[in-house]
Amino acid sequence: MQYYVNSKVKRTGDGSKEHPFRTISEAALLAEPGDEVLVLPGIYREHVDPAQGGTPEKRITYRSVRKGAAVISGAEPVGNWERVKGAPGVWMTRVDNRIFGACNPFTTLVRGDWFIASMIAHIGEVYVNDRSLYEVTSLKDVKKPVRSKTSWDPDFSVYTWYAEQDEERDETILYANFHEFDPNREKVEINARRACFYPTAEGKGYITLSGFKIEKAATQWAPPTAYQEGMVGPHWSKGWIIEDCEISHSKCSGISLGKYLQPENDNKWLKWKYKDGTQTERDCICQAQREGWTKERIGSHIVRRCEIHDCGQTGIVGHLGGVFSLIEDNHIHHINNKQNLAGAEIGGIKMHAAIDCIYRRNHIHHCTRGIWLDWQAQGTRVTQNFMHDNTLPFDHLMCAEAAGARGEDIFIEVSHGPTLIDNNILLSDRSLKLCTQGVALVHNLIGGAFGAVGTGVDNGAKTLTSPRYTPYHVPHRTEVAGFMTILHGDMRFYNNIFLQQPVRPFLKKLEAEMSPNAWEDGNATVGTKPYDGYPTQEEWEREFEGYCGMGSQASDRYYMHLPVWTGGNVFVNGAKPCDSEQEYTRIRGRVKFAVEEKGGKYTIRTNLYEILGKDAAVSMIDTETLGMAFEPEERYENPDGTPIVWDTDYFGKKRKAILPGPFADGKAAAQVIAT
Repeated sequence: MQYYVNSKVKRTGDGSKEHPFRTISEAALLAEPGDEVLVLPGIYREHVDPAQGGTPEKRITYRSVRKGAAVISGAEPVGNWERVKGAPGVWMTRVDNRIFGACNPFTTLVRGDWFIASMIAHIGEVYVNDRSLYEVTSLKDVKKPVRSKTSWDPDFSVYTWYAEQDEERDETILYANFHEFDPNREKVEINARRACFYPTAEGKGYITLSGFKIEKAATQWAPPTAYQEGMVGPHWSKGWIIEDCEISHSKCSGISLGKYLQPENDNKWLKWKYKDGTQTERDCICQAQREGWTKERIGSHIVRRCEIHDCGQTGIVGHLGGVFSLIEDNHIHHINNKQNLAGAEIGGIKMHAAIDCIYRRNHIHHCTRGIWLDWQAQGTRVTQNFMHDNTLPFDHLMCAEAAGARGEDIFIEVSHGPTLIDNNILLSDRSLKLCTQGVALVHNLIGGAFGAVGTGVDNGAKTLTSPRYTPYHVPHRTEVAGFMTILHGDMRFYNNIFLQQPVRPFLKKLEAEMSPNAWEDGNATVGTKPYDGYPTQEEWEREFEGYCGMGSQASDRYYMHLPVWTGGNVFVNGAKPCDSEQEYTRIRGRVKFAVEEKGGKYTIRTNLYEILGKDAAVSMIDTETLGMAFEPEERYENPDGTPIVWDTDYFGKKRKAILPGPFADGKAAAQVIAT
């Protein structure tokens, strides 16, 4: 059955084409497996809470009849602004708190595990012409705003707001400095709802959401130890498809593929200080397994062809609930650029337990971090993505003490693998942060440094050892197979091009001045050089010769770094190989390299392949070449267990002669690589 929705009709109907509903929520109460909800252009200011899910054979589909023309908004327009005397550009208005329902975003603080509460932040926002203003903590700061020292757009940071409560009248009083804008003539809105399209009940699976513009919700901070809410999301179910949507301006997270509510273990670290966050996260994982976290019930979602931007914490977040998912062909950009939220859960994509997830053909840029795979990146593949400018833009935001917060394209943390990074173009100042093990990099173009190699895996105790023991799983399943700390190594680097781009002077200064610490090494040099001193397989195996178990001579064999394997890599413009690098090419002359952007199209211009020539052919890499990740004893293979052969490139084109890097031939370097 088809239901029709049109916000512009004067009176709601029966959902037929001739007499459509006025709201999507009316259709969402009735839609059953196999039904389709067709939404006409208009603004739908509502939280759509689907009453039912579909089935694998009969999905429930919600579709905008014209892509991007149906807008689901968590905001409400606000008028009746009055000038504040003696304060040019400053206005005030009153809002009846009844519009917020059970949760007032302007009294609800952003809070949760791993959130750095450096200032008071509420889940509310004020927008002028679809741009969010900056919250301050007093009316004085509205009247005399100070440019933010952390924002990526400091000029706009002086557009500020402050809220207070009139309890007698049950109203929120808003003050805002709009500068040159008259808020009674411009589009001014405020956050009013916690979500836009999100079931309040668990288990509403097999829903398709297609073609909507979804914006402006008062979402809460979403750490892995809490109920992870988003503006859009499946809420602990299976088989959603979110496609062709524009998702923007969530206070915290745009899409949540994340964790369900565990009432006794929700933000427990924040509420009960006696167990640290790492321990409560382990507890969350084990509890979820007892309560039905399985491949048959949870995950297997698809997010494709979406544009996700201007969210405060993440574009996509998830822990446990996003397993076995496919994230492809999305454009994710300008995440956490206001820098009004800070903590350890920020990125274009921030996923824990990305078991058998595939991140493919995404364009991710201008995010504090690109993709952050934290814990349990097992069977995970990041392939054919273009990532750039995922780093803090200003030198004053970085210092030796906080060098780990500079940003990077991909951050893999305390996972045991196997994690595959292949056929990507990674051009930020730092391409990868690798405080982890069990990763294979194959046929990438890497223009940034590796960071945190050999460090960043302990909990940071002052004088005591504090290793983080993280789980690994039965291959291609959620069941926990064991826990182990990170030994480092167990890395594979094959057929990559390492290109040293010009290093920002400040980062070069940090590299020279800072000493490696528990979280960071300050490295700004491109290449595998940080893996100097790691054993080859032969050196590692010699540690076990003659070993016969208990009674043998004491040894570090079980706690030393694991081996590193290399082959077929190319080092350009001063990029440096590690001391055990095998069968590599170092180009001594200067290679030209530039990325041109014109009309939203990105093109690489380089003479690299001319210099390399046909003699640069390397060996074909496949699953057999890579072996297995040490701790889970799992091969680098497809989620269905079939082997992978790297015979196709960044564009999906078949390789003939096998050249290093993501392109099948040199001509590809002049083609459009992203739009």
